[in-house]
Amino acid sequence: MGIIYGKNPVKEAIMSGKTINKIYTQGSTKELYDIIKLAKDKKIVVVESEKAKLDKMCDGKNSQGIVASVTDYEYFTIDDILQEAQKRGEPPFIMILDKIEDPHNLGAIIRTCECMGVHGIIIQKRNACQVTDTVEKVSVGACSFVKVARVTNITESIKYLKEKGLWIYGLDMEGSETVYNTKFDGAIGIVVGNEGSGISRLVKDNCDFMINIPMTGNINSLNASVSSAISIYEVVRQKNLSK
Repeated sequence: MGIIYGKNPVKEAIMSGKTINKIYTQGSTKELYDIIKLAKDKKIVVVESEKAKLDKMCDGKNSQGIVASVTDYEYFTIDDILQEAQKRGEPPFIMILDKIEDPHNLGAIIRTCECMGVHGIIIQKRNACQVTDTVEKVSVGACSFVKVARVTNITESIKYLKEKGLWIYGLDMEGSETVYNTKFDGAIGIVVGNEGSGISRLVKDNCDFMINIPMTGNINSLNASVSSAISIYEVVRQKNLSK
């Protein structure tokens, strides 16, 4: 069992049809009225609770007066993501996260993917952040709309995607081409590495291209979510220009 807290994440969870067991609210304020009405229209039980209980449910984080008890996140498969692209009539565009550990990074990446029409995200089962209540909160409800596949082996997953016709690009400071000079066309997978160590050697060896984000400041690194956002926006920009 998991929780989602905050006005926007809970509202998006209701609208997406996510299985919600019960919603707890700190009274029935004007700010929460529309969400409570939406929940009741969907036959979801809404219970008024004390602030102390809500704080305890979300480990003292700011619940914004509303917490939803939900079933644990149901992961998708890689084929589910590929089918999503097919359903939209678009070449697949997938983000592949190699041992991302920070839930704030994962949540922000999911949010960017949802905003920009990425078909899905692949994460690793071990030694990586999973979809938690913090990730749900940071994504501002985007977890309810983006397909996240959880796999045992990133390298084998990349090989499978290549068999399906995807070109795989790894983001690395020492990449031979910049993200702006790279022509993104057709079916694409972009690999983003661990916050500290980057992309693992074996994963690098299986990428078709290694690309970098040029920087001119004194600090020569960006966090994973920002790097992901820059690369996603560049891919989408190029695709829009080619239409």
